[in-house]
Amino acid sequence: MAKAQDAKSLSPLELAMLGGGKVAYIRPIKAAEASELIGVPVDVEKDTPLYCVCHADGTPLAITDSRAGALANVMENDLEPISVH
Repeated sequence: MAKAQDAKSLSPLELAMLGGGKVAYIRPIKAAEASELIGVPVDVEKDTPLYCVCHADGTPLAITDSRAGALANVMENDLEPISVH
């Protein structure tokens, strides 16, 4: 298994291919950040907590208002959720 320091030196393509390209992680974000990620305004208060489903390389795949909804999105798309700290 790769060490944490090894993961830091991976290229974006190598990160995207982790787990055969089938892994995702969920991270909490604010609405203001969601707008930046998707390039259009999000119609919620700017401090509203949201959850972003991200591909292994950090590319946002989905944004939802609940962690359960984000996890459901991961499972519906046959992705493997991973924990990052």
